[in-house]
Amino acid sequence: MKIGTLRAERLRAHRLTAPVPTVTAAARHMLAVQSQDFAAGRWALAVRTRGATTLRTVDRAFDRGDLVRAWTMRGTLHTIPARDLRWVLSVTSERQRQQAASRHRDLGIDDEMVAAAARVLEPRLRDGGCTRAEVFALLESIGIDPTGQRGLHLLFTLTIDGLICQGPVVPAPTASGITREQRFVLVDEWIPDSAEPDDPLTELFVRYIDGHGPAGAADFAWWSGLTLGAAREAASRAHGRVVEVEEGLFVAAARARRSAGAAAVHALGAFDEYYISYADRTAVCAADDLAAVGPGKNGMVRPVVLADGVVAGVWRMPPTAARGGVEPIAELFRSGEVDEVELRTALRRHADFLTADVRG
Repeated sequence: MKIGTLRAERLRAHRLTAPVPTVTAAARHMLAVQSQDFAAGRWALAVRTRGATTLRTVDRAFDRGDLVRAWTMRGTLHTIPARDLRWVLSVTSERQRQQAASRHRDLGIDDEMVAAAARVLEPRLRDGGCTRAEVFALLESIGIDPTGQRGLHLLFTLTIDGLICQGPVVPAPTASGITREQRFVLVDEWIPDSAEPDDPLTELFVRYIDGHGPAGAADFAWWSGLTLGAAREAASRAHGRVVEVEEGLFVAAARARRSAGAAAVHALGAFDEYYISYADRTAVCAADDLAAVGPGKNGMVRPVVLADGVVAGVWRMPPTAARGGVEPIAELFRSGEVDEVELRTALRRHADFLTADVRG
């Protein structure tokens, strides 16, 4: 497949040039959106949605129980439709458990500690849940030291065990603030209705291709955290539900039509799926520019400026942006490659996402 065609197909699959009506529809289509940076994860849904979606619009979807955040794969937090959480974890939890085993031994986390944490947390997570600070205080009350990432890894373990997830958004302390915290809630209480696909592994592959194709088994293995063998098995079992356009390269069986007037320039957030969710990112970012985007030694992946499907630079919001009136700052890799008016429009859309509710 020609590189220009691949980019155009991915832009549509990611709903960047074929946006959907609502943030819940965007989440259903993408299935799992990387969200260890919670603000960036919420923007990832908004940028794939028609119209002027605001931060509070996304937060209301969490508060209603449509969306949750959890360690769904690779030991990384993702936003996922609530009803898809259980079956996705049925595919990915064991692999995540294996990958975390060494670190858990170092932290002294064993089955007894996990069971003790579950016993003290379960009754307290009912009726609205607890913040992370409240969870850590409960752990301390039974002699479990949450520092040194022990508390975080216990929350991770209880999540992949299917007990808890992150649900309602904690309100910001001030009207102009941007909250980055959610309450931990019980899955059985917060998610009464769950999808039950007949073949969860195959379903995971199909849903990945629907939201990320064209892509192959190696890309799916990286995204899901599964072994390459499991990824190839999933691709084999998905025959008839996806289309193999070239040997080992798959697209969705039904692809969205590009929207009339779709933007050519996008401001994508940190860790956006368009960039991060492939084994080889050079299809959308020049090899010489990868280091400027990340991940680097600190594991960060910077927000990017996308022009016709190609990463053309990075951008950032000043610390005072939430109060309004502050423009994002772009750092383009090369001059003359991005239309200045389209760039300003893309950056302003993100600024409005953060501040429209405050200004209104």
